[in-house]
Amino acid sequence: MADQKTTVYLNPADYRRLQALARLEGRSTAELIREAVAEYAARRAPARLPRSVGAGRSGRGDLSERAEDLLSGFGEAG
Repeated sequence: MADQKTTVYLNPADYRRLQALARLEGRSTAELIREAVAEYAARRAPARLPRSVGAGRSGRGDLSERAEDLLSGFGEAG
């Protein structure tokens, strides 16, 4: 997918700092902004749970409360 264009308004002090960083690093201001947004989004993204989480979901919310009743007689010969 092609990059999307957007407009960002910065206060004068932040804009000067951004320009100075871009000059210092030999990069464009747009490149620095893209990098900053990507890093911020990566930090803020919710942690991904392993696909196995929820695999044992039964759809019944009372299983832990009824465990003794449900397991009574389990493992007994009979």
